[in-house]
Amino acid sequence: MIKLRLKRFGKKKEASFRIVACNSTSRRDGRPLQELGFYNPRTKETRLDTEALRTRLTQGAQPTDVVRTLLEKGGLLKKIERPSIAIGKAKLEKEKIAKAKTKDEESDSSKVESVSDEAES
Repeated sequence: MIKLRLKRFGKKKEASFRIVACNSTSRRDGRPLQELGFYNPRTKETRLDTEALRTRLTQGAQPTDVVRTLLEKGGLLKKIERPSIAIGKAKLEKEKIAKAKTKDEESDSSKVESVSDEAES
């Protein structure tokens, strides 16, 4: 299977990446089938060979998660909601609801205490 992935190059701690098409069993920095673009994470510079990327995608190449986000930002792929992201958002929403309930309970209990203190006076 052909994968679209990032190939690292550049100096130590100043990495840049090439977007390449390669076999899924090949090494990260191995010889690619084709170079399709460039990505520099420090300057957020991205260059994409759109024609070559479209042909590889129509041939059935599978992009990795990072390459998928770069292609979505470049307008080559439609932005889709991934299941892992949806699960994470649902979990955050549950945590927010739980925090809100605990705050409400704390405020209710403090109100009850203040009312009972006034009644004793």
